[in-house]
Amino acid sequence: MADEENLTVNEELIPKPRHKGKHDKPKPWDDESIDHWKIEKFDPSWNQSGLLEVSSFSTLFPQYREKYLQECWPIVKGALKEHGIACELNLVEGSMTVSTTMKTRDPYIIVKARDLIKLLSRSVPAPQAVKILNDEMQCDIIKIGNMVRNKERFVKRRQYLVGPNSSTLKALEILTGCYILVQGNTVAAMGSFKGLKQARRVIEDCILNKMHPLHHIKILMLKRELAKNPALASENWDRFLPQFKKKNVKQKKVQSKEKKPYTPFPPPQPPSKIDQQLESGEYFLSDKKKMAKQWEEKQVKQAEKVAENKKKREEAFVPPEEPKIHNQDVSNVDKADVTAMASSLKRKAKEFRKQKSIDKIDAEEFIAGPSKPSKKKSKNSR
Repeated sequence: MADEENLTVNEELIPKPRHKGKHDKPKPWDDESIDHWKIEKFDPSWNQSGLLEVSSFSTLFPQYREKYLQECWPIVKGALKEHGIACELNLVEGSMTVSTTMKTRDPYIIVKARDLIKLLSRSVPAPQAVKILNDEMQCDIIKIGNMVRNKERFVKRRQYLVGPNSSTLKALEILTGCYILVQGNTVAAMGSFKGLKQARRVIEDCILNKMHPLHHIKILMLKRELAKNPALASENWDRFLPQFKKKNVKQKKVQSKEKKPYTPFPPPQPPSKIDQQLESGEYFLSDKKKMAKQWEEKQVKQAEKVAENKKKREEAFVPPEEPKIHNQDVSNVDKADVTAMASSLKRKAKEFRKQKSIDKIDAEEFIAGPSKPSKKKSKNSR
């Protein structure tokens, strides 16, 4: 009995063979050699009959773009005509419209044309915007206006993204391989899916003050160098990338007002202008007397102001007070300093006298030789 129970348990654990149905057949696109991420160029032979319905998109543009769009519209029209898309520029309503025609073969080209007119309305130059019609080129319009409430902060952070002389923006364009244009409350980006994902992350982190664009640029440069090494293709790169910690800047503490003790009675009503006039008696004066009083007050204030200004001007010509030395200060001079000075003077005088006596000594006096006859003896001999 126990052996039979074990056999039944083992049969339940063994998975049953799956019976292939009509949908379990091998697919031709399940081959590993096929790159499913590769975007193939559209061939008109794939859709020879064309589209059954007309699709159209329209967008508004600002007034300052009207003149430029008029000039570059032939370029846009010629580029869309190659793909069988009709376009219209309405200057009265200030709108651009694109629609499919009987010659349209690519069903997705109308979405590309919609992106084209969106980019044109957001100040992207026409030669650059026309590149969106290529299959490998995508676009992303990032709205940054509603990310920050404070207008001054928003402008400051947007300037971080651009950098001095647009140096930060150029570095981002090189590293991500995207065209980036900061215009007003939006950022228009054009490039591959991978580059657009990187650009969006950098822009959002900058506007939300999560990370400075320069830190992102350093990380992207390191990733580019690491991608060149095939040995690190299957490894995690976090140990090579720098970790930037956000520094908390000390903010000024908000001074909280002291709460006054609660009283059920309302505060006394301040006296009105009429009440003040009644107290001073000015209310009962005539208009002439009121005018005269106002004139006097004005003259008094003016005279005070003139005197104050005159005093300020004269301050520049007042000589500074010279320090006065009193007799008491002289008597309080340290006696030790005076004695030291006297002794040094005596010593110097003594040395000077010694030096003078040495200079007067004649060396011939100390040398032995015939003495000269004195003048008195010579006179006696005569």
